[in-house]
Amino acid sequence: MTADAARRVRRPSTGPGSLLEVAVGEFIARGYDATSMEDLSRAAGITKSSFYHHFTGKEALLRAALERALSRLFAILDEPGATAGSPVQRLRHIVRGQVAVLTEDLPYVTLLLRVRGNTETERWALEQRRAFDTRVAAIVREAVEQGEVRADVDPALAARLLSGLVNSVVEWFRPGRSGAAELPDEVARVAFEGLLPAAR
Repeated sequence: MTADAARRVRRPSTGPGSLLEVAVGEFIARGYDATSMEDLSRAAGITKSSFYHHFTGKEALLRAALERALSRLFAILDEPGATAGSPVQRLRHIVRGQVAVLTEDLPYVTLLLRVRGNTETERWALEQRRAFDTRVAAIVREAVEQGEVRADVDPALAARLLSGLVNSVVEWFRPGRSGAAELPDEVARVAFEGLLPAAR
């Protein structure tokens, strides 16, 4: 996401939800470490004291933003489509769900993917991402055991590749683009059916 695109997520308001959007936009545009409370207050058009009325500080904003992205991603794993059916059916559902969350909450997921572990909150987020990948890898392992995926595929590697495919969408997806509604199904189709036509 470009700096200009990141800044467009802002919506001037004193409500905590809108302030969080402002903060996410600034964190993406400037980088979390380089963003000060002065920058956030200026972007929101309010005083620092007004900002502190809603959030205790910069890291609290980061935590709230990352919790939003992670809670939506983990919720996918508890949906019926992710808990019932064959392993590959469940994996397809999870991939579709991840892409849907990404397109609906693009700034929040983008921020999640950019954390590097420099703060306690960032380290927590990285642990959560690893936990998500571990649960997906377990389903890939089931698919291997049931013969739905090639036996020579490493489940952990496959899970990382699936996540990499999904996460790459943040680099080029733009809200409002044509075909956005079909994107989750299209990404899942490519992930599980490939780009080449079926052999005759």
